[in-house]
Amino acid sequence: MLLLLISCFAIMLASLSGKLLIWRGAGAFIERNLELMVSLAGGVFLIFAWQLGREVFEHMEFLSGLMWVLGGALGITILHKFFKHKHTESEKKRHDDHHHLDAHRMLMSDSVHNVGDGILLAATFAVSPFVGLAATVSIFLHEVVQEIAEFFVLRDAGYSVRRALFLNFATSSTILIGAVGGYFLLELFETLEGPLLAFVLGGVLSVVFLDLFPHSFQHARTKSLFVQHILWIFIGSILMLGVITLIPHEDPEHHEETSTEQHSSF
Repeated sequence: MLLLLISCFAIMLASLSGKLLIWRGAGAFIERNLELMVSLAGGVFLIFAWQLGREVFEHMEFLSGLMWVLGGALGITILHKFFKHKHTESEKKRHDDHHHLDAHRMLMSDSVHNVGDGILLAATFAVSPFVGLAATVSIFLHEVVQEIAEFFVLRDAGYSVRRALFLNFATSSTILIGAVGGYFLLELFETLEGPLLAFVLGGVLSVVFLDLFPHSFQHARTKSLFVQHILWIFIGSILMLGVITLIPHEDPEHHEETSTEQHSSF
């Protein structure tokens, strides 16, 4: 349990990567080009959605998976509308500026996704500490790229650097829900993994196609920067694709099968 919690907190530190790895060295450039960074984030999330889709339909039949994806898109959109109406007057003034994104939909989707990562961690540590640590490294490296992209979106949404980092860290902390729940109720939580992944996929697709890409298209049309936005979408896609290809998420079931085969061969 202690090793599992340490791994969770290590992954939560990835939420600070937007500041520690990018902002220090390139703050002025990013500040001037936040709209283009939203397109980079769109590319990252597009490949992230593709990865989630592969995982969803490995866990579930196509029709049931599709229903959960649609439910996720609808559920996140409804929650987004609900929380949007609950803003304070000061928040409304900030978000009514049409040049800024409303990042709540992204934060809600990522919160659910982090619960799923917590379940995955609990499952891998149940196989062996080595497999759990391998999964920790994999999730951490994926999260670094994703959290940097989210940091750009939060900055474009009008949040200060400190506020953006706080929201990223608070969102990443939901990994503890999946990890602790998975540790004590692993069998129950594992049955929820497929629907949870599909729900997150629906939410991520709604973020990409209802928030990020329309925002980028509007800015590109206003400033005649279509080529630049397409280029940054491509860069974000290649970056995330490279991480996914080189460092795939560990599959606890695969390691469990491998371990069983190795024991049976003796």
